[in-house]
Amino acid sequence: MAMQMLFQADQGKQSPEEVRATFWHAADEVKPEVRGFAEDLFCVAIEQQAKIDELIASHSRHWRIDRMPAVDRNLLRMAVAEMLGFKSTPFPIIINEALEIARRYSAAESINFLNGVLDSIAHALLPQ
Repeated sequence: MAMQMLFQADQGKQSPEEVRATFWHAADEVKPEVRGFAEDLFCVAIEQQAKIDELIASHSRHWRIDRMPAVDRNLLRMAVAEMLGFKSTPFPIIINEALEIARRYSAAESINFLNGVLDSIAHALLPQ
């Protein structure tokens, strides 16, 4: 749901505030804890988008963010937001969950790219 919210905000037709205000009207019977986590993740991604996009750009050689498929771009943003904002979640779990979502919504050839970028970012974010 966080990725869907990011995707919707990325399309430029609604501000992030408008997305938050309208998104949940279409969601059927969402558990409060799911909604809470998705909203928190969306907020981290929006608040830290410049830092997140810089990380993605520096770890995705030969790819500009604006040239990436929108689903992949927002999936990366969501996963990196979780890495930055939810320190208690191990990076391998974040990456695996992102790849599971990618298998449903991204092109098959995107999986290795997403895995490589997220793995590279995770290694860069690990404490030295």
